[in-house]
Amino acid sequence: VQLQAYGGGLVQTGGSLRISCAASRRTFNTYVMGWFRQAPGKEREFVAAIGRGGVVRHYADSVKGRFTISRDNNKSAAYLLMNTLKPEDTAVYYCAAFYGRSPQINSQDINNYDLWGQGTLVTVSS
Repeated sequence: VQLQAYGGGLVQTGGSLRISCAASRRTFNTYVMGWFRQAPGKEREFVAAIGRGGVVRHYADSVKGRFTISRDNNKSAAYLLMNTLKPEDTAVYYCAAFYGRSPQINSQDINNYDLWGQGTLVTVSS
């Protein structure tokens, strides 16, 4: 499956933005989807993940309560709605996926993801 993230942009502190990830495969519903981000000079970090059916979701503590991950398996797409944005949320955001062969696989571990899209830049101005 190929992934393409889009929808990034410039937003003011406290604002909202929704970024999207389009997948190329009809078997999209067999993949666990995740969002990661990388700020300048920092390592790529986990943001959020969603299980194949869209019920199980995980969030990094830094975004919990502000970001919402979702997916539409009929459209082969995943989304990240970001509210109450802060300057420290500024980063390139990447969508990623791995085949969900087992619910025991940790979706917060970057090493479990083997499919990556190109990033989309989100800039939050202070």
